[in-house]
Amino acid sequence: MFRGIIRAALITLGLTAGSAWAEEPFIVVQSTTSTQNSGLLDYILPWFEAESGIDVRVVAVGTGQAIRNAINGDGDVLLVHAKTDEEQFVADGWGVERKDLMYNDFVLVGPKSDPAQIKGGSDILTALTAVAAADAPFVSRGDDSGTHKAEMGHWVATDIDPTQDSGSWYRETGSGMGATLNVASGMDAYTLTDRATWLSFGNKLNLEILVEGDPRLFNQYGVILVNPEKHPGVRANAGQRFIDWLTGPDGQAAIESFKLDDQQVFFPNAN
Repeated sequence: MFRGIIRAALITLGLTAGSAWAEEPFIVVQSTTSTQNSGLLDYILPWFEAESGIDVRVVAVGTGQAIRNAINGDGDVLLVHAKTDEEQFVADGWGVERKDLMYNDFVLVGPKSDPAQIKGGSDILTALTAVAAADAPFVSRGDDSGTHKAEMGHWVATDIDPTQDSGSWYRETGSGMGATLNVASGMDAYTLTDRATWLSFGNKLNLEILVEGDPRLFNQYGVILVNPEKHPGVRANAGQRFIDWLTGPDGQAAIESFKLDDQQVFFPNAN
């Protein structure tokens, strides 16, 4: 209800202020698709915008592309989930400081028929090894996203290179999580997905969660201000204000209150 009131107030303000609203400060956030597709950003941003008067414009792409966009100066804030790459982004001088923001987890989903016989397991490496041994269809994002990076890290740990069989049992979509889940559901295939996108996905068909709970499926998100010394056009003050809000008590409470199917989806851990 409170979210609806805020949205109504923002719409009213836009209608009454006319062109003055367009002159308000704004920031561009390069973000991973899961924060957008799950509905999290649509849920929390009106609170920040109403409090700050800063409009937040989101570019939702895979983590790898978001980082490249930020390196090119096409954004003020980076919000993604590939910690090693985020730390390298800062070490290379493209970002000012990386902060933990929130976490959730990945899950391995697949067809109810489960040809690899992995249902109920909690070891992702054992599960992927069984999928490969069965030549069971597996769909990968193949897009350098945070989810794809995590998936490939697990394959490396199994000493299996599935890309050698790309086009047979292993398929790469080069697309986002929603599109990849659509392909998996159409093929009765296995795939790795973040839990938030899975819960918000409406075309599950014959798919279900088969493997979850492995600590290696932990999924940490971070937030970084793009370095204005690299790109003078960065709106550093407004971007930092957004980061301070996200990692402060109001933003962390907003993240915690977001739910899908009555389940908490993201767990704030900035502090």
